[in-house]
Amino acid sequence: MFLTLVRRDLTLIARSPALWMPVMFFVLVAALFPFAVGPDARLLGRIAPGVVWVAALLAALLPVETLVAPDLDDGTLDQLASRGIAMELVAAARIVAHWLGFALPLLAALPIAAILVGMDSTTAKQLALALLLGTPALAALAVVAAALTAGLRGGGALAGLIILPLALPILIFGVAAAAPGALKLLAAASLVSIAVAPFAAAAAMRQD
Repeated sequence: MFLTLVRRDLTLIARSPALWMPVMFFVLVAALFPFAVGPDARLLGRIAPGVVWVAALLAALLPVETLVAPDLDDGTLDQLASRGIAMELVAAARIVAHWLGFALPLLAALPIAAILVGMDSTTAKQLALALLLGTPALAALAVVAAALTAGLRGGGALAGLIILPLALPILIFGVAAAAPGALKLLAAASLVSIAVAPFAAAAAMRQD
């Protein structure tokens, strides 16, 4: 059942006209930021990991209004509940599908972003590993925020206000990936987020 739910969610993502919006946004931020900072290569190199992480966070938030609200509006969540399918399972499948839908394309586009911001290969490899460890947490937080704001007017903006403070540990450890122990802390924070998120999102779905 879990794999069926993941396949369903991935099919919906693939059919969405906004499928490529997160990765396009990610690359555009990387392309435009050097124009804002200027030609100082050293400065750009120091802040490039932070730029990439903020772009990844915002890319995770772009589809937040489509993660839960459509299923709430058309009664899909009620049908799943009536069939005895736990909302925790639905939320976990949504997290996996969201991660596959936005994080894997971002990782594929990371070499392009690294070139645009003047990042060296060593830093780019460390950042790729950090994104691989941290983006599941961003996907989990996005689904929780989507469940909390489903059906609310301006839910996307409110979801951003919810997720940004919660994502701070992920951003801090992700940007400091080169520091000793940072990747372990990032992995731990990501695991905690993934473990808690299905239950938090499920509770919110039941209240919608």
